[in-house]
Amino acid sequence: MELLLASALGIVTACAVCLMLRGRTFSVVLGLSLLGYAINLFIFAMGRLTSGKPPVIDQAVSSYADPIPQALVLTAIVIGFGMTGFIVELALRARNDTKSDHVDGEEPGKGSNSESDQVSSAKNKEEQGS
Repeated sequence: MELLLASALGIVTACAVCLMLRGRTFSVVLGLSLLGYAINLFIFAMGRLTSGKPPVIDQAVSSYADPIPQALVLTAIVIGFGMTGFIVELALRARNDTKSDHVDGEEPGKGSNSESDQVSSAKNKEEQGS
């Protein structure tokens, strides 16, 4: 079971990093969300969850479940949801301002700083100078 959980955490984290390294804002938002899910799973795994045990210490009960990992994950879910909403709003605002979904604000090869534009402007200057 530990191998399965560790493999799942590794795969989800790898997918999150891969999505965050893409050039589109939607992929970055999905990658950040996946990374949050992976962190929540990691917290659950490190909390040694037990089933059938009460989360509150009682005199009659000899063992109990640790409520701290559950509280941390619930808090992380709420914060992650709020941050995802904020990042989506920032991405929509950037898309409206720059008319592009690319994280740099310009599509590769279409901006004023693109390599093809610099090469063509250099050729035009050479032709005018000759």
